[in-house]
Amino acid sequence: MGGQQADRDGSGVFQPLAADDPTTVAGYRLAARLGAGGMGKVYLSYTPGGRAVAIKLIRPEFGEDAEFRRRFAQEVRSAQRVQGLFTAPVIDADPDGAQPWLATAYVPGPSLADAVVAHGALPVETVLLLVAGMAEALHVIHGAGIVHRDLKPSNVLLAADGPRVIDFGIAHAADATSLTGSGVTIGTPSFMAPEQAAGRPVTGATDVFALGQVAAYAATGVPAFGEGTGHGVLYRIVHEQPDLSAVPERLAELVTRCLAKDPEDRPTLTEIIRLCQAANAATVLRRPEDWLPGAVSAEISARTAAPAPPQAPPPPTVAPSAAPAGWSPTVPAAPSSPPSTPHSTPPSSPPPGFGPPPSTAPAVAYAPTQGPGGPGYAPAHGPVGPPHPPQQWPGRPAPTGYGTRPPQPPGQKKNGGRGLLIALAAVLAFGVAGGATAYVVLKDKDGGTASGPDGTSSPGTRGSGGTGTGTGAGTGKGSSTPGPSRAPAPQAATYQDINLTAGYHLTLGDDTIRPQDGEDNNYDLSYDTGGYLDAESSGGNLVLLDPGQKGGLEACRAETRFATNIYVNKLSPGRQVCVTTGTGHLGLVTVKAFSPEDSPSTYLTLDLTVWRNAAPTAATN
Repeated sequence: MGGQQADRDGSGVFQPLAADDPTTVAGYRLAARLGAGGMGKVYLSYTPGGRAVAIKLIRPEFGEDAEFRRRFAQEVRSAQRVQGLFTAPVIDADPDGAQPWLATAYVPGPSLADAVVAHGALPVETVLLLVAGMAEALHVIHGAGIVHRDLKPSNVLLAADGPRVIDFGIAHAADATSLTGSGVTIGTPSFMAPEQAAGRPVTGATDVFALGQVAAYAATGVPAFGEGTGHGVLYRIVHEQPDLSAVPERLAELVTRCLAKDPEDRPTLTEIIRLCQAANAATVLRRPEDWLPGAVSAEISARTAAPAPPQAPPPPTVAPSAAPAGWSPTVPAAPSSPPSTPHSTPPSSPPPGFGPPPSTAPAVAYAPTQGPGGPGYAPAHGPVGPPHPPQQWPGRPAPTGYGTRPPQPPGQKKNGGRGLLIALAAVLAFGVAGGATAYVVLKDKDGGTASGPDGTSSPGTRGSGGTGTGTGAGTGKGSSTPGPSRAPAPQAATYQDINLTAGYHLTLGDDTIRPQDGEDNNYDLSYDTGGYLDAESSGGNLVLLDPGQKGGLEACRAETRFATNIYVNKLSPGRQVCVTTGTGHLGLVTVKAFSPEDSPSTYLTLDLTVWRNAAPTAATN
């Protein structure tokens, strides 16, 4: 799925926003309009880091159709797993917003349709490179379980390093809506396959037929089955043979085989690439910088000079901290629980996966909300602020390496300067040990125990004193002052391959955790039929961990990027979600799979690890 190039309805590459165009879409500030088509309008925007993106805003009429939204959400989830060299990746989307939208990387190049209209048919070498790149793109798209269904010249962009296939999967979502039977046409008749025109099931071979039509159009400048009314073109596609008299000889076998009426007779994508190699082995898979004609390359340069990002309003003023550089507060302000709003991410909470941990550094850039969170902004990609200390929760000792040095024990004054030098040297040499290390060095020869970063006890660093008890409460034999105490680490309970169906919930305090009916009754974790995971219990919250971030007890305790709900279309296999319940339990959800498209129910397969009474607010229980 993509969304960058629509059928343009103006002569300029970057059209100014009209009075009826929005200025922002879910936090993305719009810089220009790129085009419009049957599905909606396409706009140019930017990420906080300055990367250009294309925002496709779906027409409101489609957003009113519940079945369209359901299929669109499925296609978005699949499209976000497509990572091919010749596709424009989907980087953000919200199928459940008031008006659905999606964002893809912006490709600075004309569509094949625009290039042929402006400059005529392309050279054979260019067409071979084009077809080979499109075949690779379809291989990745089909691998994600998607059939494009609407492969046409306007959905193929010509970039400096090869083609980009966009808008894969959108036609499937549109097929479900009643609008397609009331004057709204999705798909272009000139580039449909016979089975598609006849209303029969489509497969990957359907895209191969369209690929042959696109190749013929690129090489000749006209559709293989001619032009005219849609019904006439579709009749010829089903019942007649294409006119390939103008197709160059080196492309004839490739195009003819792709346009076979029977899907079983069409070549595979691997065979298509071999046909391209046979026709021009010297350049098919070695793309020169000048693979496009000069006139088309000039259009790429024009599109590279995109309008500057619109100026964002100045960030809120944050009073500078009076603390010296390298400050390390030991008790940060406790985060407030976000409001429980089923269909939105609170504006005060950064959306999952966006922005750094909370910091007192002023924000200098704005990240768009990555979900249903309205126009709120979240700081991202700003300058690095003071080091962010680990979160200290009530009832837990301060993490080592942060905070002030403990007061000097009585009787140490006679060692004054020497003791201070020893303490400073120890802090410099063992910075990670922080205040706890300084305390041990300054003590008498009878060493006590020190609390490690994970809260477990370790033997004293000097003397013949005792060893830790393993509970964090042990003291040295000669020590008269007890060491810091901590409850034993909670035990983890693991539950695998849970199929959580939409409309059901999980209760983390149950001895046997299994989905139970209900999605809205102060539950610990529910899969709402609106398409999101929900933490409804009073004081409960969710945190979506970053891709590649390893979840665990300490990671979930330290995270404060709270949300009350996370849309399932933001998830992919392997992503993890921390769950904190209002009853004091902590859980880690690992996403494994999604229900197949033909399943009669919508569900999420997940693994769940639970640490009972281990949530930060329950650390002293």
